[in-house]
Amino acid sequence: MISLLALAVGLATLAFLPVLSDAQSESKTFLTHSGTVITTSGDIIDPLYTVSTVEFDPMQYLRDFNYGKVIESSDGTTIREFTIIAEDDKIMEISPGVFYNVWTFNGTVPGPTMRVTEGDILRINFINNGSKEHTMHFHGIHPAEMDGVFEPVGGGGGQFVYEFEAGPVGVHPYHCHIMPLEEHIIHGLYGVFIVDPKEPRATADELVMVLNGFDTDFDTENNLYAANTIPFYYQHHPIMINTDELIRIYVVNMVEFDPINNFHLHGNLYKYYPTGTDVVPSFYTDMITLSQTERGIMEFEYDYPGKYLFHAHKVEFSEKGWTGIFVVNDADVERDYGT
Repeated sequence: MISLLALAVGLATLAFLPVLSDAQSESKTFLTHSGTVITTSGDIIDPLYTVSTVEFDPMQYLRDFNYGKVIESSDGTTIREFTIIAEDDKIMEISPGVFYNVWTFNGTVPGPTMRVTEGDILRINFINNGSKEHTMHFHGIHPAEMDGVFEPVGGGGGQFVYEFEAGPVGVHPYHCHIMPLEEHIIHGLYGVFIVDPKEPRATADELVMVLNGFDTDFDTENNLYAANTIPFYYQHHPIMINTDELIRIYVVNMVEFDPINNFHLHGNLYKYYPTGTDVVPSFYTDMITLSQTERGIMEFEYDYPGKYLFHAHKVEFSEKGWTGIFVVNDADVERDYGT
C-alpha cells in the first residue's frame, strides 16, 4: 500500500513537471550544417534551414514560357511586367534521397523562362524574401543602374524595379550577382530570358534546356549534372516529338566549377545559332561545346521515328545525370507530352 505521505509527495512532484502543449510537441524538420535532414519535437538550437519542399516538374518546365502581364503605354510601346520573388530557404530532392538547399526565383530551379519581343519594355518587380541579399542580373543591353550588380536588394522583403528595353534578340541567362557569386549560382538563382525578333522565327516545337550541376558535398566539384535540374529525368521520362517537325531548343549552360559543357544529339544534326542573336545559323553539327553561361539556339527535324539519345559528350557529366531521350513519333501519330 502506498502511504498517504508518499502519494502527496508524488502529486507535488507532478505539479512541477512541464505540461507539453500541442505546439510544443509538434514535430519540426530542419537541415543541419552537415546536410542532414532531422525531424524532432525538441528544441532546435541554431538551425541552418527549415524545410520547405520544392516541387519541380522538368517536363512542364521544358515548354513553359512566361510572357508577363502586357500593358500598352500611351505611345503604343508594349510593356511586359513580371513579378519575381527570390527565396533561399527551400529544400529540393534533386535525386532520389539527395536533398539540397535550393535558392529560387519564383519557387523553382531554374527560375521562370521570361519571354518578350525585341523593343518591348521589360519591367520586373523584384522581391527578395530570402535571408540574404540578392539581385537579378540580365545578360544583354541595358542601363548601368539596371545591371543588378551594385544595387543589392536586402532580404526579408526588400524590393527593386528593373525596367529597360529588351534586346538584343536571342536567348540570355539571368542570375543573381551578389558575391560570392558562385554560391548564389550553384544554389539555383538563375533562369532564361528569351528576346524574340520582331519578325517571328518559323513555327516550331520549342523547348528550354538549362544545363546545370550540383555540388552536394561542398568541395567545389559537382556530384550531379542535368538538363533542367533532375539528373536522368529525360532518360526515364523521354521527350515526345514528331517526325518532319521543326524542333527548336533554347539551351543555356549554367554549370559552375567546370570550364566547359557540351550537347550531343544522336541520329541527327542541328543548325546552331550562338546566343541566338543572328537568324542565320553558324554551324550544322551534332555537338556544341559551351563555357559557363554560354547559350544558343538549336534547330532540327527528325526524318525517322524511334528513340534517340541526347547527352553531354563529356562522359563524366552524362554518367552523373546529364542524359535524356527523344522519342520520335510518326507525324500523323497524336503526341503525348508526358505531362
